[in-house]
Amino acid sequence: MSQGTATTGESRLPMRTLVAASIGNAVEWYDWTVYTAFSVYFAHAFFPGELALINTLATFALAFFFRPLGGWLLGRFADLRGRKTAMLVTISLMAGGSLAIGLLPTSETIGWAAAVLLVLARVGQGLSLGGEVSNASAYLAEIAPAAKRGRYSAFFYISTGTALLIASLLGFLLTAVLTEQQLTDFGWRIPFIIGGVLGLLGIWLRRTLEETEQFEENQAKAKALKNPLWITLTKHPKAVGQLVGFSMLSTLCYYTFFSALTPFAVNNRGADATDVFLALSIATALFIALQYPVGALSDRFGRKPQLLVWSAATAILIVPLSSLVRPGFWNLLVVFCVGIALYTAMTSIAPAVMSELFPTELRGLGIGAWYNLTVAIFGGTAPLVIQALARYELSSLFFWYLAVGAAIAFLVIRTLPETRATELR
Repeated sequence: MSQGTATTGESRLPMRTLVAASIGNAVEWYDWTVYTAFSVYFAHAFFPGELALINTLATFALAFFFRPLGGWLLGRFADLRGRKTAMLVTISLMAGGSLAIGLLPTSETIGWAAAVLLVLARVGQGLSLGGEVSNASAYLAEIAPAAKRGRYSAFFYISTGTALLIASLLGFLLTAVLTEQQLTDFGWRIPFIIGGVLGLLGIWLRRTLEETEQFEENQAKAKALKNPLWITLTKHPKAVGQLVGFSMLSTLCYYTFFSALTPFAVNNRGADATDVFLALSIATALFIALQYPVGALSDRFGRKPQLLVWSAATAILIVPLSSLVRPGFWNLLVVFCVGIALYTAMTSIAPAVMSELFPTELRGLGIGAWYNLTVAIFGGTAPLVIQALARYELSSLFFWYLAVGAAIAFLVIRTLPETRATELR
């Protein structure tokens, strides 16, 4: 019997299992996040010239388009071979890519080959994260009792938030201790090397996990499927459309608040980098603290009301909030805290909501392929789009773009069934 399922009849959470799965996920998201957080400092190391930051963010966006491939390949791999094995593969790829970036020579040393190697490392991380989100989400949902799936799901973004907080605090520490020249010369390498080392810890913890009973009971069904990606479209088209609809807003929120706003506030609005990192760190601590109670609320009152509040409030508030992105710590703190607190209504239950859309034999592939395609299109391009618009003094259009996405998500969420306390298929 699997470790998580063995506890499904008990009132206590299987903390050892949840922590082991979630810490591995934290390493994944730490490695992914530090790229954008420190991009302003290492851009010229790989891309000389005026467009260095744009090219660096374009590399970030390019990696996103390998996420759907990773989600498809590693999601199918998880449906066939198990969630645990797939999660070990993803964290190994991510940590290896982070360590490689931290040790890469610059363009001054090896010319254009530096940029090529950076792109290859990012591609590996893109493949990795594509599989990580779907497989970790499926794992948490499948080990959870039906009445506590929201609570279990909260651990996904508790781990993610912890990773983001570590990355943000590291940014705050490094910008406070090192000069801008030191950060440009060598300081940016430190978080990437730390990410590679943390990956070893994540691998060690994940090897203690046991496979889920849901997977073991449905493995034969998964093996019998022919053209499973096509089956998600022909037999579950509504689920695919719903996943794309609310994931569009989710990924835009994530990459706006946790990635795009940091270089945008510093480079285009003249904010102090230390103020930005400190405000983001405080908001991220709030983000972590809210995950479990908000996830528990969904187990009591339902998933759908939370998602409707999140999408409607984002549509109404995001443009006014954007006017506060300017120099001044308190302005920045309001922007990050309000936007990120609203976002917890979605993140606390994201694994549950996504996993409840597809049957077990298609869950890894269904989430992996369609969620990551949506992320590639809307999330991976967010930092690039906001920087490109800011270059032509049109940055306000980005926040209207986000508001429209929130309105569309609200309409899509209205079509979702309420899945609180239902058994997974």
